[in-house]
Amino acid sequence: DFVCTCDSDKSITKTDGPATCSKDECSSDPCGAGQTCADPNPSPSSLKDFTCTCDKDASVQTVGTAATCEIDECSMNPCGMGQSCEDPNTGYGSQHDFVCTCDSDKSITKIDGPA
Repeated sequence: DFVCTCDSDKSITKTDGPATCSKDECSSDPCGAGQTCADPNPSPSSLKDFTCTCDKDASVQTVGTAATCEIDECSMNPCGMGQSCEDPNTGYGSQHDFVCTCDSDKSITKIDGPA
């Protein structure tokens, strides 16, 4: 008699044959921040089938790789009253690049904070 044990989950064993192990691809966080990962089939023979879905826009998703999510930093009104906000690049990874401009004097601006 011999016992096979899964490396990923020591509680999964089988005597006299291979154990049926699972591999949850989402456990390594392949999608990153601002995304939700779902692995529909955690079988070791089914790799790269995980789905990354943007938290802010569920219509944006990819299979087998991180999604390209947009983050509009102006959506939370970081500049405050009396100022307008412009986010020139809403791509994920491009943060702290929004520009605040005073409504009363357009020449007064500041990047990444109230002017």
